[in-house]
Amino acid sequence: MKSSRLLSIACLVAAMGIGGTAAAWDDEASHGKVLVLGDSVAFGYIATEEDLVGYFYTRPENFSSFSDDLGERLHLDVVNASCPGATTGSFLSSAAPDNGCEDYRELYRLHVDYQSTQLDFATRYLKSHRDVRLVTITLGANDGLLLEQSCGLADPACIVAGLPAVAEHMGTILAELRATGYGGAIVLTNYYSTDYTDSTQQGITELTAALNAAIAAPAAAYGAVVADVFTVFKTVAFDPAFGGQTCKSGLLNPEPSSPKLCNEHPALTGHRLIARTIARTLTDERD
Repeated sequence: MKSSRLLSIACLVAAMGIGGTAAAWDDEASHGKVLVLGDSVAFGYIATEEDLVGYFYTRPENFSSFSDDLGERLHLDVVNASCPGATTGSFLSSAAPDNGCEDYRELYRLHVDYQSTQLDFATRYLKSHRDVRLVTITLGANDGLLLEQSCGLADPACIVAGLPAVAEHMGTILAELRATGYGGAIVLTNYYSTDYTDSTQQGITELTAALNAAIAAPAAAYGAVVADVFTVFKTVAFDPAFGGQTCKSGLLNPEPSSPKLCNEHPALTGHRLIARTIARTLTDERD
């Protein structure tokens, strides 16, 4: 996920339950893995001043996301294969449009070194590592940004009309992951709005909700669940002190060019809240 207003917007197999797998992380002695897939939110992307990029971005360990907190909470080792700018399409095929993932990979290292698509890496990893207990997927926002660019800001109907492709791609992703024989937990994370007061039909919040509906559409058919980050961030943003503006809540990073404004990527507090939301979703599903 990179910048823009929409990010600010930001069945082939039987459904599979997650109860048997969920118990694995209750035992602190059990140390399986969580496979983290997705875009810049999952990566922990931080925008910096342009002249610092060449130094800061050369070390992937400079970026920490919800995955790190989640791994600690669930006593799981983190394998983070996410790529800033990934779309649901580019996850499946290197020929599909992305929003900067390919460019990023040409210049800088990811958390995990692989030359293939994320799908190829994920399916190979699941087939060869039977100790994966959880897969998280954070994808869709960059699809929205590309739709925004092609449709224009003034045509939200055009943007919404393009969202079924997100659902279709997400269904294909889930089917491919399940086809590896992986029967454990899969959690899709949806997206927050950067300004919950902008809730008109053409506003950030409604477009985000439409994107989230597309992301969630195929989940149940493949035994996946959705961590409702949208609602959790909204609850925090509507504290009287913040007035519905996510930026004021401290959940987002400041914009490098203007510290009084927010970038759309989560701050560490935002990432911790996402991790808690995923963990709570797993607990609720198990119970």
